[in-house]
Order: sequence, then structure tokens, then C-alpha cells
Amino acid sequence: MILTLDKISKNFGEKILLDSVDLYVNEKDKIGIVGVNGTGKSTLLKIAAEIDEPDIGKVIKRPGDRICYLPQNPFFQDNTTVLQQVFINASSETKELMEYEAKTILNKLGITEYERKVNLLSEGQRKRVAIASALANPCEILILDEPTNHLDNDMILWLENYLIKYSGSILMVTHDRYFLDRVTNKIIEIDNGKLYSYEGNYSKFLELKAMRKESEISSERKRQSLYKKELAWIQRGARARGTKAKGRIQAFEKLSEQLGLPTEEKLELSSVSSRLGKKTIEIKNISKSFGDKKIVENFEYTVLRNDRVGIVGINGAGKSTLLNMIAGEIELDQGTVEIGDTVKLGYFSQTPESFTDLSLKVIDYIKNIAEVIETVDGTISASQMLENFLFPSDLQYNTIERLSGGERRRLFLISVLMKAPNILLLDEPTNDLDIQTLTILEDYLQNFNGAVITVSHDRFFLDKVVNTILEVSGNGIIKQYNGGYSDYLESKILEDKKIEDDKPKLQKEIARENKPKKLKFSYKEQQEFNTIDKDILKLESILENIDNELIKYSADYVKLQELMDEKAKVEKQLEDKMERWVYLNDLAEKIENQ
Repeated sequence: MILTLDKISKNFGEKILLDSVDLYVNEKDKIGIVGVNGTGKSTLLKIAAEIDEPDIGKVIKRPGDRICYLPQNPFFQDNTTVLQQVFINASSETKELMEYEAKTILNKLGITEYERKVNLLSEGQRKRVAIASALANPCEILILDEPTNHLDNDMILWLENYLIKYSGSILMVTHDRYFLDRVTNKIIEIDNGKLYSYEGNYSKFLELKAMRKESEISSERKRQSLYKKELAWIQRGARARGTKAKGRIQAFEKLSEQLGLPTEEKLELSSVSSRLGKKTIEIKNISKSFGDKKIVENFEYTVLRNDRVGIVGINGAGKSTLLNMIAGEIELDQGTVEIGDTVKLGYFSQTPESFTDLSLKVIDYIKNIAEVIETVDGTISASQMLENFLFPSDLQYNTIERLSGGERRRLFLISVLMKAPNILLLDEPTNDLDIQTLTILEDYLQNFNGAVITVSHDRFFLDKVVNTILEVSGNGIIKQYNGGYSDYLESKILEDKKIEDDKPKLQKEIARENKPKKLKFSYKEQQEFNTIDKDILKLESILENIDNELIKYSADYVKLQELMDEKAKVEKQLEDKMERWVYLNDLAEKIENQ
């Protein structure tokens, strides 16, 4: 055991986040922490990293062990370079020893300008610098809060493999279920201030949790049955039977106190949408560049009524740009995006709208959009919608400023859906949402009566929701693949395999083309070579006769001019023949020597 959280309690105002919980981290543990947004996952990590202090309880760490901590929202020091930020609190010896490793990690995370100032980087790039800092500095315990946010799929796969091979202990919060499944060997769930520990990865956690819930329900049924019997006995006048019944009455009262499991809050969404006509969105020959960088070039696509489209690609390729082009947020260089008259877009952006009035109550914020909306099951009030989105009545009257980052993101999602859109554009909807919210959101999107176009790096989410993948390559080309993310990966593997299989063929063809061909005379060349010596002798003989004739007719100027013209013509023929003789004899020599 290398880290112990002993009887930890932590409150946030009147809200109990952690209620006398214990957590033990052993060597080689790779622990994933799950739970609904606002239950205290990040708080637990901060306490474990000794960044925050518990109200009650203590943190015991093995002497000499080091902790590297990646916060959800990292702090960056002004005017530092990328490499300086990676080693911000490290010794000069560590920096010298680990600089090559740090640069390798930064390269894998798409950061290659080590001397660039961090304040010039995007939010996503800064988060990746913070990840590199956590990974590059030597430690025994690695604590990571949402490490997959702002990473593209290739980077997530690399980080997965890195952490699988990592020799130290890991404590992390992430909503990426494939990531949890492949990296962790223990899951800790936070529920109503308590911790529940499950040995195994995310799949095993789901299995064990289902068994625990089943057991609790079974025990509750037995208690309910016993309660009904005891209630009947009490109602028959047990109190009049003297002191002998007092013990049973006390047991009944204790049983009644135990009744009722704490109900697990669930996000159940009725599909909310407006009528969608025949024409949806037609994307016609659109192009967009920023300087010399092509994002989209001559792209065409018609959105079908119930399309489920996922947009993928490396960071910076232009995924969000494509979504913004469809939404009409960015001016096109070329082409048109035609939107049908009945289309009502709901745009969930990667950076949600800033809440202008943080003192506004949650319920009032939603009521300002709509107090009542129509669903397939009838009407639903703003308060009921909030309840469905895990905002119980007490939380609805909290101010927005008291909400966690994930709760604010969830509130923004409600605000988009309350407008009853029939086409949803979702840019990284999984960021900062807890797994329970994601699970029901996926179910909602599967039943949504309209089209969904989403940018996401969450592979699990894409597999469950989409049936078409658009890959943005970053050079203007957008490729279309049928199926979810796993189908897309298989298609990519087959494409790469075909390229590899074609390489030997291509190399053979190139070698064949580059291989010196065996020299030989063509039929005409062979005939010409056989007769060219005689042809030259004949022309030389003709010239000799012309010279004799010139002497003979030296006084006849008319005849003399005719002979001179003929001589010039024969000399040209002889010159050409001599050039051919040189070529044919050289070729004959090469043929003989090959």
C-alpha cells in the first residue's frame, strides 16, 4: 500500500461530497474513478494529490514516494516556454535527465515547438503540455483528471498504450469507457458521498455493479414483505399486548427506518424535436482554407432525415470548422449549405456559451428558454426537464456559479434541447460529461427524431450513436465510411493493408520499368545495318561521278549549276547516312557486349 485516504470527509457548502470514505492505493494499481458530475471525483483527486485538504480525515503517503498530478484545468505560468512548463517544478537534474523523454512525449501529443510561449497555445495544446509534464516527471503515483480531453483518437491510443505499460500506480478520472476498459484494473464509484470499490476494468465494474444492485433490490423486497407483515400485526392492536410486544414494536420501527434504497438518479430524456420536412441540409461543393492550409475542398453531402454522422480526424484537421460551416458560423470560400425551411438547428458547441449572469438560478436560466415543451409523451416543464438531467429540486435553486464544470456543461445541453431542434450539431458533446449522463444521452440520440451530426473523440460514444463516419484529413479531403468508429478503424486497417500489399507489386513494376531493357535491332534497323555500307559506297561513287562531270562542263554555266545542286543534295544524303552508320555500329557493339 503506497497511499491511503483515511476517513475522508469533504463538504461544498451544504452539499456533502465525501462522507467518511476510505481509499487504498497499492503498487501497480490502475484505478479509474467514476460517478455523476458534481459528486466529488475531482475533489477526491485533489485530496489524494495533497492539493486540497479534507474537512475531516487524513492522507497517508509512503515516505519518499512522489506524486505527479494532472488537474482538469491546469495552471500555466506567464511567459514560460513549452519545455519550461513541462519541468516547471522539477530540479535541473531531472530536466537534464528527462528532456529527451519529454520531447518524445510532446511529439506524440502533437507539440513540436518546445520554445514557444505557452500563452500563445490553444486550450487543447496547453492541456497536452500539462499531460506531458505529468508523464515526463518521474513519480510513483500518477494522478490524472480527464487526461483524454482535447486529444484526438490517435493520441488517445498512444496514451492508452503508454499507461498500460506504466510501471507506477495510477489514479484517474475519465469518461472514456474504452480507455477505462483497457487501462484500469480497479474502479472506484462515488455515489451519494460514499465510495464503492470494484476489482477489474470497466466491463467488470458494470457486471459487478449490476450484481450489487440486484442484491440490494432483492434485500429490499424481503424488507418490504416483512414490513407489510409487521404493519398488519401493529394495526391489529399489538400496542395493547403489554411489555412483551415492545421489543417487536421497536424492531418494526427500526425496519421502517431502513426501508427504501437511495434511488439512483437517472437521466431519462423524452425525445424533444420539431417536425422536419423533406428537405434537410444540402452541402454543395463547399471549400474553406486558412491561408495555405486547406480545410475542406469541394465537399458535397446531403443530410438524411435520420442521419447519424460522426466527424473524426486529428487535432487541427478542421473538424469543428466543418461543423461551423454547416451551422453557418463560418463564411465559405466556395459552395453553398442549403438548409430546409422546416429545419431547426440545435448547436452544442465545444466551448459552451458563457453564462452572462452567474448569479442566475438554474431553474430561471432554463425557464428563460421555455417553461413548458412538447415531447412524444406529452408536455414537460422546465423543472421536470432539469430533474431528468440530474438536477434535483434543491440543485435547481442553486446559482450557476455554484455548479461544477460538468454540471454547467449539462445545463448548456439542456438549454439546446429545450429549443426543440430537429437537427442536432454536437461539437465534442462528451467532454466533461459523466458516464451516466453519456449513457442516457446516447440512448436519447439513438431515439432522436431527426438528424445528428457530431464531432467526437469518444470512440465508445461514436460506436453507439453514429452510422456514418466523415474523416477530415487536414488537406481538404474528406472521406466517408459506413458504420461506427470500430467499423471505420477496420476499414482504415484494410486500406493500410492494401497499400502494404500493393507496395511489393508497385516496387516490382518500378524495378521492371527501371531495369535496363535488353538491346536489340528492330527489323528495319537490322535491314539498314546490313545494307548501310553499300549505300555509303554508292553515294560516294555518285559524288565522284558528279565531280568528273563538273570538270567536263566547266564552261556551261547552266549545266554547271544543275550539277552543283545535285552534288549538294547527295552530300546531305551521305552526311545523314554517316550519322546512321555511327549509331548502328555503336548499337551493334552494345548488343554484342551485353
